[in-house]
Amino acid sequence: MQPGYAAVLCVLAMLGLEAAAPGECELSRLLQDKLQYEMRLQYMKHNFPIDYTVQVQYEEVLRPSNITRLRNGTVSEAALRYLWFYVSSQAVLRIREVLPEKHPSWKYTQELGQLFDALGKEYSKYRQTDVETVVADLVKVVHSAGAESRRKAVRPKALLDNCLKVMRMLYGAPCEW
Repeated sequence: MQPGYAAVLCVLAMLGLEAAAPGECELSRLLQDKLQYEMRLQYMKHNFPIDYTVQVQYEEVLRPSNITRLRNGTVSEAALRYLWFYVSSQAVLRIREVLPEKHPSWKYTQELGQLFDALGKEYSKYRQTDVETVVADLVKVVHSAGAESRRKAVRPKALLDNCLKVMRMLYGAPCEW
């Protein structure tokens, strides 16, 4: 272990934060670059009809307030990052489901999907027992989307806006952005 890295881990442990792995930080930085405002505006708003919405489950809309509430409920940072990853990758999949391959936003969402796939490899190290029950239950609800699940109409850009805001909350301090 590098000398400076041990000190950072010690400080984060004292603060109650869990450090993000270097691979997570690099991939989240690439995602942040892809989710720049101009790109979200062009690909998720201008390339869609006015007031276009995507049907998602209620649990697939992850806002900063949700993260704050879970943090106050003493959910670990690692579990919150896993929840963010899972919900955000599902949001990108929902957007891609409505796009034909020749749509101007297809390549952009494909690139986002590839970054989430790479991030998924980082999270594949997690065992189900490493994630708090609250987070595991939310992931199960999103994963087992049935016809009886509560649906909500959300604009594609709003899904990616929330994705970026929550990502900055969760990765900003541990990755020193």
